[in-house]
Amino acid sequence: MKNKNKQKNIRKLALYLKEREVDYTIEPEESDDEATLTTARLPKRNRKVLLAAADVYRPAAITQLEILGKSVDVDVFSMGTDADPVVIAEKALEKAKKEGYDTLIVDTAGRQIIDENLMDELKNIKEAVKPDEILLVVDAMTGQEAASLTASFDSAVGLTGAILTKIDGDSRGGAAVSVRGVSGKPIKFVGTGERTPDLEPFYPDRMASRILGMGDILSIVEKAQAEVSDEEARRMNEKVKNNEFDFNDFLQQAKLVSTMGSLGGVAKMMPGMGGVSSEQMIAAEKRLKKNEAMIAVMTEEERSNPDLLIKDSKALERLLRIAKFSKMPLSDVKQFMSEFQKMGTMMSRMSKANDKMDPAMTGSNGMDMAMPGNRAARRQTKKKKKAGKGGGGGFGM
Repeated sequence: MKNKNKQKNIRKLALYLKEREVDYTIEPEESDDEATLTTARLPKRNRKVLLAAADVYRPAAITQLEILGKSVDVDVFSMGTDADPVVIAEKALEKAKKEGYDTLIVDTAGRQIIDENLMDELKNIKEAVKPDEILLVVDAMTGQEAASLTASFDSAVGLTGAILTKIDGDSRGGAAVSVRGVSGKPIKFVGTGERTPDLEPFYPDRMASRILGMGDILSIVEKAQAEVSDEEARRMNEKVKNNEFDFNDFLQQAKLVSTMGSLGGVAKMMPGMGGVSSEQMIAAEKRLKKNEAMIAVMTEEERSNPDLLIKDSKALERLLRIAKFSKMPLSDVKQFMSEFQKMGTMMSRMSKANDKMDPAMTGSNGMDMAMPGNRAARRQTKKKKKAGKGGGGGFGM
């Protein structure tokens, strides 16, 4: 693996394999408990992961990996900086077999360029432990260079794929096309942000949709399903449909977006939002923070009854108080009220229109979209779930 953030991505991969990798060989369990998250009902592999610290050249690399491993509760095997990386890999494999680990990830020295000695070391490690996967971590922001590097490493040691990081950047996945086209090797995972959970299996069709500016609704749905239960989704849908969406709900949805990643990262998966610049996204995130500050100084009654700030006879007096204590211009407070009212009306119309649609309707490009809270649609699409796997193979795929 190569990349200055190589070890951070190893931590992401370890956490994914340990907690989030879905086992598609097992039929998901049905549950009548609607408070259970959708993703919680999907069977997981729950791998027991061991990390091997075989990067003995970079100062503090072993210590850093041990800290990162501890942060996700994954064991790290090390023998110090004086040990031979090949021996480290061999001993780690012995430990994994003896102590019941089912997955071993060997962290090798980072490589910015092709180095003959380091390539020989990689070949020797490959021969010693005979890995199922040999992955190279490459930066999507380097564009064509990422593809050329993947091709060079594949020629030298024989890769099985790549992990493409910073896919949430302005490159919009162009590097993904280059890596596959130039090197011929599949992308197994993509890093979509800085947080530890921000690593996902690579879905070529979804990336193609993003590149074409058509968004990635399926990924948004999956992210939402990981955070919202059926019960909560239905409750929110009823409030939206009846135009009862209040400021407490606004804060809850803002929190949901933050758990799914940055506002910009989520927005770029929306159809038609691909052309929105990073500057516009930053401005929108700042605006969201301002709105949250305004809500923070509202009374509980105002939060649960937006009409007090929009239609009530004392609305202006209330807005002046909110502007004063949130330290925002009155014009910004009025603009937020106007936008909130329009947003509520628009969401209510969209929800009512959605209720008239066939719940088994497919999404764009013929892909099924089982929305949160719609168990019937999910059951109809479950048999097709395996077809949605990405990455040309990969970990259990």
